[in-house]
Amino acid sequence: QVHLVESGGGSVQAGGSLRLSCVASGRTFNNYAMGWFRQAPGTKREFVAVINWNGDTKYYADSVKGRFFISRDNAKNTVYLQMNSLKPEDTAVYSCAADRDGWSVPSTPDYTYEYWGQGTQVTVSS
Repeated sequence: QVHLVESGGGSVQAGGSLRLSCVASGRTFNNYAMGWFRQAPGTKREFVAVINWNGDTKYYADSVKGRFFISRDNAKNTVYLQMNSLKPEDTAVYSCAADRDGWSVPSTPDYTYEYWGQGTQVTVSS
C-alpha cells in the first residue's frame, strides 16, 4: 500500500505560480512512476505530467508544456509539480498517483495508476 498526500494548492491570479507537493509513505517510493492528474467540475480527470523512478523520463500534457515542470526527490519520498504562468483553465483539483508497472517507462492513462492522493484544489482567477 502507498499513501499519498498532496499539498500546495490555493488561489492565485492568472500569470502566477504554485508548487504542488506529494509525499508518499508505505512502499519503496523509487519503485514507482509518479503522475499528476487534474479534474475540473463536470469534466473527466485528465493527465498533467508524469515522471519515472529516477527522473530521467518525463511526459507532459500539451496544455501545460513549457509552463509546468515535474520533479521528484526520492530521498524525501516526494514528487513536485511547479506550475508557472497559470491560466484560469488550469483551475481543478490536482491529484498525484503512483504506478508500479510504469516505474521505468511511465504511462499517461489514469487507469494504470494503483494509488491516488486525495487531491488539492488549485483556483486561478482572471
